[in-house]
Amino acid sequence: MKTFHTEHTHAPETILDITMRDMRADDLPDVLTIERASFPTPWTEGMFLDEMRHPFCYDLVGIVEGRIVGYISFAIVFDEIHLRNIAVSEDRRRCGVASKLLLCMIEVSSQMGVRYGTLEVRESNKAALELYKRFGFVVKGARPYYYSDTGETALIMWADF
Repeated sequence: MKTFHTEHTHAPETILDITMRDMRADDLPDVLTIERASFPTPWTEGMFLDEMRHPFCYDLVGIVEGRIVGYISFAIVFDEIHLRNIAVSEDRRRCGVASKLLLCMIEVSSQMGVRYGTLEVRESNKAALELYKRFGFVVKGARPYYYSDTGETALIMWADF
């Protein structure tokens, strides 16, 4: 099991000490609480368990003061990373947690020789769009009606690492 510790960020935010480690099954109650508060159609426990079983998927939690405050799930296939899920607890949003999670994803992908990153984001999620742009992601396309819960368009973003 890997443990990650980051001490810098791309954004001028406030959390300076977050410990990153692999997500475990016993983390799921905390992860699911964050997930349910973050998305209209949250992932289920089974979806997270399936993610954790696949060797090409990486699921990490961010811990501050002994508490899980966010998580990130991404897949690496050949030289491409696909951000699949990221969320931060409501009381820790706008504090640098998401930046730390993305930074850790980029560090892991760099160690694996990944050259490109991709993700889908709700067109209405302006905060996430700005965050991803700070990390070099740019909008390259759209998937109309991608989100079945609202029929909203997903913007497809790419980054060249």
